[in-house]
Amino acid sequence: MSRFAEGAEGLLASARFDRGPWITVGFAAGIGAWFGLASPWQWLAAMGMLALLSAGAIALWRSRDGRAHLLYATVAVAVAIVVGIAVVWLRSEMIGAEPIAAPRFERMDARIIERDEQPAEGRVRLTVAASDPETGRALAYRINLPLERDSSAFREGARIRFAARMMPPAPPIVPRAYNFARRAWFDGLSATGAVVGDVELVESPGEGSAKLAGVQRGLSEFVRARLSGGAGSIAATLASGDRGAISEADEEAMRDAGLTHLLSISGLHVSAVIAAAYVLTLRLLALWPWLALRVRLPLVAAVVGAGMGIAYTLLTGAEVPTVRSCIGAVLVLIALALGREPLSMRMVAVAALAVLLLWPESLVGPSFQMSFAAVIAIVALHNCEPVKLFLTPREEGLIRKWGRRLVMLFVTGMVIELALMPVVLFHFHRAGVYGAFANLLAIPLVTFVSMPLVALALMLDVVGAGAPVWWLAGKSIEGLLAIAHFVADQPGAVRLSPPVPLTAMLLFVAGALWLALWHGTKRLWGLVPVMVGTLWMLVAPMPDVLVTRDGQDLGIVEAGETLIVLRESKGGYARDNLMEIAATRSEPIALADWHKARCSDDFCIVTIERSRRDWRLLIARSRNLIEERALATACAQVDIVIAQRYLPRSCKPRWVRIDRRFLDQEGGTALYLSGERIETVAQAEGGHGWWSPHERIWKKDGAPFPKEERAASSPAKTFAGH
Repeated sequence: MSRFAEGAEGLLASARFDRGPWITVGFAAGIGAWFGLASPWQWLAAMGMLALLSAGAIALWRSRDGRAHLLYATVAVAVAIVVGIAVVWLRSEMIGAEPIAAPRFERMDARIIERDEQPAEGRVRLTVAASDPETGRALAYRINLPLERDSSAFREGARIRFAARMMPPAPPIVPRAYNFARRAWFDGLSATGAVVGDVELVESPGEGSAKLAGVQRGLSEFVRARLSGGAGSIAATLASGDRGAISEADEEAMRDAGLTHLLSISGLHVSAVIAAAYVLTLRLLALWPWLALRVRLPLVAAVVGAGMGIAYTLLTGAEVPTVRSCIGAVLVLIALALGREPLSMRMVAVAALAVLLLWPESLVGPSFQMSFAAVIAIVALHNCEPVKLFLTPREEGLIRKWGRRLVMLFVTGMVIELALMPVVLFHFHRAGVYGAFANLLAIPLVTFVSMPLVALALMLDVVGAGAPVWWLAGKSIEGLLAIAHFVADQPGAVRLSPPVPLTAMLLFVAGALWLALWHGTKRLWGLVPVMVGTLWMLVAPMPDVLVTRDGQDLGIVEAGETLIVLRESKGGYARDNLMEIAATRSEPIALADWHKARCSDDFCIVTIERSRRDWRLLIARSRNLIEERALATACAQVDIVIAQRYLPRSCKPRWVRIDRRFLDQEGGTALYLSGERIETVAQAEGGHGWWSPHERIWKKDGAPFPKEERAASSPAKTFAGH
């Protein structure tokens, strides 16, 4: 231990690196630990152990001059982790919304908090506040209102009366699927639902209510009135951040081409707005010699640019990537005004710390991770000595000058794609392979053509002269869509992936941060965890059987690319999630039509081979009454039983029984037969507030006793399907 401490002290003393970013990394690690640990006692234990570590470091090394760097690093990082755990825990307690206990039909009198228009989906999404009919406490709900029942009066501040089918926010349908319950918890939503019947306006909104949201919607509608189709929808996104009108086909093409970031108002858009305001202000004011001789123009231009960036951020909804970009851009302006280096990891660290202090839950979301991964990759690349040397101004012709810039743009795109691909695969299980090539054309097109044309058209419309510029803007955006569809349609354009292990992802992130934040040859040590994490992702096993949280859908993954499903319905949320987790794009095969399945009206028997062993599955297809002894005999002859209803305890397969009782407690389930491993949603959710296993019990002599099991507990009775 003494030699290790001496080596660590020597490493820290000799290394040239910024300490500030590592404090932010520690803070983020604390937030991540809170999500990863299961219960309050574990959070407290982690905080206590880190406090003891800090106290021990102070007691051991406070009086030793040869341990100053190690003491500072240990105490600072440990305190940052503790603060991260405390901040996200406090935010969860303050704003976490308890979900409603069960689905229900409810008539409510509510006040509209937020309005989100989604014409591409044929609906308007309203966030409303209403009193709980049982407790009387105020709750927030998100409801979907069909466009044909919408009214312009249904906006922020209005009071409405309606009936709706309400559902608790849904947890992941299978392990590694989208966790809307967690998102709703931190958004303060207790339920989601759909309006049934007409909506009555009880009270009109006030004159001053939600002016900014009204401006945003008005701007979006104005732009879509000037440009139709997909071009108008994306132009409205660039102008106001409203993505509700983008069609599913265009959004999927942008995603598969690696261009989704152009639809999320973030660094590119905010930087373009601020840079344009800064340069224009500086050039225009420089034309006034009297002012130029008496006022420091870069400072004035920085103030104007910052104001424009903040206004654009607020106008486009102030999402996490936009706020991050705005904070970073303002820091860059401050650095330029003070004559300091603007592109640094300290700037990124301050922006990340500010976002995580305000929204610590954003750490586990793809938006935050992709946004900061891209920025860190750009800053780390451009701070490398070989890159600085390559970009150093020199005496050369225009062809060589622009050739170097074009090469650097392509290299930057490649580095960003490499940084983002693990994040995209972890969250979405698919990623665009040709994103670097698409971005090479799309980023300059959007930054230097589309956005300036949209801004110019809006300004010229003040005097009614914007039509020609709108036509040009539309053609440029049509070019962007053509690039997206062309790249997305190429063979091998999309890389599908099975669920990426969390440990592999953490290894990759740790190595990438070491590469980005360290200096000198020691930064290359980060390649080891990066390569290990990458290889782990590449060899990650595919789940063999997936069972949705309600048991009504399941998927058997055969030959790594074929998905066999229980239900024969086309499309749907469950089917899409099963295909996504199974990393397949081919049309699923119905279980009853599969050659390895023998099915009756009530059950299917399936035999699949994994690791040179045959696994027999008994899968329920109906809820018909089944004689208990016959069912028990069938269960004993198979390894796995899967049913959407409650099964009696006499049903004892050789390995696992997944029935309603199991799913109520564990949620969606994935089976890995080769390793005989079971992964459930409950394992990842732990004791966090947004995860509440269902408890449907009947008390008999003071002991929990499932009432469905009661019907089948006697051999003289048949088991009633639930």
